Amino acid sequence: MRVILFDLDGVLYQGEQLLPGAVDVLAWVRAQGIPHLFLTNTSSRPRSAIVAKLAAMGITITADEVLTPAAAAAAWAARAGVEPLALFVAAATREEFTGLARLADDAETGAAAVVVGDLGAGWDFATLNRAFRLLMDGEPQLVALGMTRYWRAEDGLRLDTGPMVSALSYASGREPLVLGKPAPAFFEAALAKLGVAAEQAVMIGDDIIGDVQGAQRAGLRGVLVRTGKFQPADLERGVVPDGILDSIAELPDWWERTGGEAGGSA
Repeated sequence: MRVILFDLDGVLYQGEQLLPGAVDVLAWVRAQGIPHLFLTNTSSRPRSAIVAKLAAMGITITADEVLTPAAAAAAWAARAGVEPLALFVAAATREEFTGLARLADDAETGAAAVVVGDLGAGWDFATLNRAFRLLMDGEPQLVALGMTRYWRAEDGLRLDTGPMVSALSYASGREPLVLGKPAPAFFEAALAKLGVAAEQAVMIGDDIIGDVQGAQRAGLRGVLVRTGKFQPADLERGVVPDGILDSIAELPDWWERTGGEAGGSA
């Protein structure tokens, strides 16, 4: 192993609280010269907000070190010339789509793509039905900013993007283009950015499906942490992690035991 891909929420922090060991582990990664990226399915905030949130917690990173589904979707739309977009994403996340044509928020026809992210409490019947009507008008692409099932907020578990995309796909008959975990293309984009092969990378996450199984299906190792959304029942889902850590604080020891490399050889 030569590089590390980190999930964020549930691994380095939970809600607004750093998790034990996060700062020290990232300092260790940098001291060892291990190439790394932060992969998150967060679609409720842009990369700039993620960078600012981590800075407030004492962790300094750049937007270029963060790979999000919204950034990947905007790059895909620009590259493929897919416009206009119907955005079902948080208001702050819309900055990732600057420069691309977008439909009005009350439009029910005319979308080249319907982009679905985490709207949280913004989802209601009218909003979900508008997305459905757009998908039934012509042949727009359904774009999923990840297929995460749920996440752990300060008040408990909350539905994420995956259930909304699944409902829209079922109703419209359209298969989603998934730009986020667990889609192999998302992991492949991270590997390409770091210039390494899949077998040289490990994904560290709290989601047995999105992080661990997704990484393994893309040819990476997947390590599960028992923080964040982790539930004991996750270990009975038929997915066998390449490692299980009580928290991110155990990563350095695991890395050394399993033969991880240091020194920026990627």
